[in-house]
Amino acid sequence: MNQLTSFEHHFLIAMPSLDDSWFEKTVIYIVEDNEMGTMGLVVNLPHKLNIQDLLDHFDFTALVHRSMLDESVYMGGPIDMERGFILHHPIGDWKSSMPLQDHLAMTVSEDVLAAIAQGEGPKQCVICLGFAGWKPGQLAQELHANSWLTIPYNQALLFDTPHSRKWHVALGTLGISPAFLSSEVGHA
Repeated sequence: MNQLTSFEHHFLIAMPSLDDSWFEKTVIYIVEDNEMGTMGLVVNLPHKLNIQDLLDHFDFTALVHRSMLDESVYMGGPIDMERGFILHHPIGDWKSSMPLQDHLAMTVSEDVLAAIAQGEGPKQCVICLGFAGWKPGQLAQELHANSWLTIPYNQALLFDTPHSRKWHVALGTLGISPAFLSSEVGHA
């Protein structure tokens, strides 16, 4: 896809038409959007696991502050929910990282988890299990059907906004109040 039609490095905001679905009130960071399809990570749907649970699973001894260990791991999407993805800032030097824009990266290797446990990991991170995916053209159809709104990447939204507020804050960046959203679909 060319620069004008790619939603890479943007957020998708779920519209009310997705209520009662897996994606209800989700905010998704789009990692890739090209001729092969689209891949994103839901960044506001907490998993039952927290970071301590994840580190315990890998037998990493945590030397970081308790508040970090209590942070949520997120359900990144309904696909491959056993697979982990870490969005982090700054990029760093990890075994399996994909540099993104704005000094953001996605890492899928355990070395970054070991570093996080030791307090030597990236300054900011969001850990997701699973991902969301769309076949080529599918996301464009869903956008045309008013299932999603899009906004540009915002570091504070990703890392500093509590998961319970991300959907509201994301809508607020567009000047939209959730109270005024309708589940009715249509085009003027």
